Amino acid sequence: MAILESSGRTAAVAPRPVERLCYAIGALLVLSGLAHLAVFAVDGGPWYGPVSWRKPVTFGLSFGLTLAALTWVTSWVRLGVRARTVLLAVLAVDCVVEVAGITLQAWRRVPSHLNMETPFDTAVAMSLAVGGGVLVAVLSAFALAAFRHRPSGPEGMAPAVRAGFALLLVALLSGAAMIAHGVLLTRTGHQEAAYRSTAPLKPLHGVGLHAVLVLPAVARLLSRTTWSATVRRRTVGAAIACCTVAVLAAGLWALVSP
Repeated sequence: MAILESSGRTAAVAPRPVERLCYAIGALLVLSGLAHLAVFAVDGGPWYGPVSWRKPVTFGLSFGLTLAALTWVTSWVRLGVRARTVLLAVLAVDCVVEVAGITLQAWRRVPSHLNMETPFDTAVAMSLAVGGGVLVAVLSAFALAAFRHRPSGPEGMAPAVRAGFALLLVALLSGAAMIAHGVLLTRTGHQEAAYRSTAPLKPLHGVGLHAVLVLPAVARLLSRTTWSATVRRRTVGAAIACCTVAVLAAGLWALVSP
C-alpha cells in the first residue's frame, strides 16, 4: 500500500495494480500452504525429511507472507514508482516459481532441492537455485534503496525497515549457503549427506526471514498509540535488539551443530 506523508502524518492511499497483484498472489500462496497442511492431515507421512508435505506447507506460507509483507514494507522505502513496480513484479513471479517447483516435487514424492537423480529433477532443482539468486538480487536492491535514503513513515519506521532488510539478507545468505553446500555434496556423490546438511542453518534462515515484517509492524502499531516519540523509538530499538539476538543465537546454533 502506498503511503503519503504530510505535516508529519501518514496516510494510506489506494494500492497500485502491482501491489494488488502481489497481495493476491501472496494470499494464494498462503492458501496453497494451508491446503497442503490439510493434505498432510489426510495423507500422513513424515513431517521432516527431503520428501514430505512439510515443504509445500512451509514454503507456501513463508513465500506468501513474505511477498505480502515486502509489498507493504517497501511502500515506506524511497524508490521510484517504475523501479519498485518492476522489482515487485519480479519478486511475485519468483515466489510463484519457487513454491510451484517445491509443490510439484512433493506431489511426485521426490525431493525438490538438491535432487539431480534425473534430468527433470535437475532442471527443477536448478530453477529453484536460480530463483534463490533472483530473490537475493531483488531484495538486495530494496535493501540498498532503504539504506541510501531514509525510509519514510512514523517514528521508528526507518530503523525498523533497515534492520528488517539487514536481517532478511542474513537469512537469504544462509539459504544460499545451504544450497551451495548441498550442491557440492551432491556433486561429490554424497546425496544423503546433502539433504542432512541443510538442517543446522534452517533456524537461522527462518528467524531472519520474517524480521522484515515483524519490525516494521511493531513501528506501525506503536504509531497508533499515545506513547511519546522517545518511548516508541526506544521500543522499536528493543524489538530490533531482540530480533538481532535471535538471529545471532540461530547463527551460533548453526556453528555448533554437528
